[in-house]
Amino acid sequence: MERALTGVTVVSLAVNLPGPAAARRLRQLGAAVTKVEPPSGDPLALAAPDYYAHFCDGQDTVTLDLKTGEGQHTLHGYLGAADLLLTSHRPRALARLGLDWPTLHRRHPRLSQVAIVGTEGVDADVPGHDLTYQAQAGTIAVSDGVPVMPAVPLADLGGAERAVAAGAAALFHTARTGEGTFTEVGLAEVVDDFAASTRLGLSGPGAVLGGGFPLYGVYPARDGFVALAAIEPHFALALSTLMGLSSPLEITAEQLTAFFAAESVRHWTSWAAEHDLPLAALDNG
Repeated sequence: MERALTGVTVVSLAVNLPGPAAARRLRQLGAAVTKVEPPSGDPLALAAPDYYAHFCDGQDTVTLDLKTGEGQHTLHGYLGAADLLLTSHRPRALARLGLDWPTLHRRHPRLSQVAIVGTEGVDADVPGHDLTYQAQAGTIAVSDGVPVMPAVPLADLGGAERAVAAGAAALFHTARTGEGTFTEVGLAEVVDDFAASTRLGLSGPGAVLGGGFPLYGVYPARDGFVALAAIEPHFALALSTLMGLSSPLEITAEQLTAFFAAESVRHWTSWAAEHDLPLAALDNG
């Protein structure tokens, strides 16, 4: 079966995490991707070689010095045949390379650009990374009064998915109009949107998805922990029946703690599979 973006050509100048993650997803959707790296390479290759290889699989990777005429000439050869350009530079850095949007659009009018930046608009040149955007958005957990380093780079990976959506929208627009478009994807805006679940009361300490509802929580088993997510009524009813209770309204966190502590994690995961309940072992890495 032909994939949705078969026949689409993408050039990515984006290094580090959001751009390569977006490029990989576009490749999975069928696009041909050329990853252009500076002579110094992609910092991700040094920080996490296996993760870097994971993102680059199936792509053509080339090294170009865009500060030279030869590098610029080669790049524009790629761009002339491309449908979509991914960048993660600050705008002023692109401008110094002659790759600001007005210049690009004049030279390659059908080419669209998705520019991954820290913050959209006038603050796009302000430096930052996933950690600073999560700090601003309030998504960094605190344990015993001490902030805990994020386990998942939400801004970067969420930004990658938003960049893919923006790229798909740009391709659709060009198919209709013949004109390329420019879209900024701000990582700060992405993680701020994610944090709305806490600001508006769905998650966070004491909220329905933050420990306030007993049937959605993490409980100790005899040799580890299990995560229970019996939030829909039919799951809640099934669980209460299996616990010998007449109603899900009778289930408390204390009852679930005692219930799961009686057996091993393996027992509970097998039990949940047998009874079609949403429960999983907690993977501590």
